[in-house]
Amino acid sequence: MKTLSSFLPSSLHTGLVALLLLSVSPAIPTSSGAAPAAGTTPVAAGGTIRIISGLSAPLTDEKGEKWLPSSDFLDGDTMDRPELAIANTEIPSVYRSERYGMTRFVRRIPNGNYLVKLHFAVTYKAIDGPRQCVFSFDVEGRAFKDFDLFVRADGALKAYVESIPVAIRDGDLEIKFTGLSGNPTISAIEIVHQP
Repeated sequence: MKTLSSFLPSSLHTGLVALLLLSVSPAIPTSSGAAPAAGTTPVAAGGTIRIISGLSAPLTDEKGEKWLPSSDFLDGDTMDRPELAIANTEIPSVYRSERYGMTRFVRRIPNGNYLVKLHFAVTYKAIDGPRQCVFSFDVEGRAFKDFDLFVRADGALKAYVESIPVAIRDGDLEIKFTGLSGNPTISAIEIVHQP
C-alpha cells in the first residue's frame, strides 16, 4: 500500500503534515508559554471566554461582545424570555435567557489565573420575594452557600454579577450547583484570563 509520502517530495510532505497538525490542533500559548492540553477552549481576544447559559445559539450583546452558546452544563433546562426589560446592566440581552435546575458546569481551558464572572437575574415571574430562589454553588473550591438570588439582585428583573478569582491547574473550570429552595439559575458565565 502506497502512502502520501511515497508520492510527494519529503520537503512538501513535511510542510503538509505541519499544516494539517496546525489546522487540527492550534497551539494557544498559556501563561507558562506551553500549548494547552488537547481539547481545551482557546481564550478569546482580550483574554475572555463568554458563555450564554440559556441559549443554543451565539449571542452578540448591546456592546458588540460575542457570547458562545451553552454547551458545558451537564444537566438542567433552559428558558428564553426575549421580551423582558432588565435593569442594572448595559447588556440586558445577556440576562433574558437562563439555565435552571443544573448541578454542574465544566469547561476545558488552559491552566492559569482567571476571574470568573457569574451573571444572574430573577426572570421567572413566580419568584417575587426572598427565600424563593436559594441555592449554593462552588467555583473551583470556593463555596457560596445559601445564595438568595432575589436578595442579592435587590429584586426581580435586575442584573447581578458575582466575580470569583480562581487558579486553574488541571485544565478544567468546574462549577457545582445545589438547589435549596427553588432551582439554581444562571444567565451567563465570563471567564477572564488574568496576567
